Amino acid sequence: MPRRGLPDFEVVSLVKKGRNHVNSNNPGQDNDGTSDARLDSLDLQLKAARKAEAVRAGKDQVSAKGMRQGNRVLTELIAGPAGGALVGWFLDRLLGIAPALLLTCMFLGIAVAFRNIIKISAERPD
Repeated sequence: MPRRGLPDFEVVSLVKKGRNHVNSNNPGQDNDGTSDARLDSLDLQLKAARKAEAVRAGKDQVSAKGMRQGNRVLTELIAGPAGGALVGWFLDRLLGIAPALLLTCMFLGIAVAFRNIIKISAERPD
């Protein structure tokens, strides 16, 4: 009994007599080496779309360099003083000197961070 709203389809055998399902030269392909015009057209459309996307993405890459520089500056501002303070704190605990090395190393970290930020700002973002 056929279902309502669904057409009945007959199963058509695509296997011709005397021909294998799989081409021996190219496994998984059952054609005779001829190309399908629809697949060729689809391939051309995909290549054009990929090329257009590469051009579009290439233009977006230019503005991303400025963001990378900004992130590097932020990293230097945080890591320089924090790293110096951590090293100073460790040396203070090791040598038993109160906050002398903590403050010294933290200010050295700030100086190094500013030096690195000046070097980063000398780079061109384009």
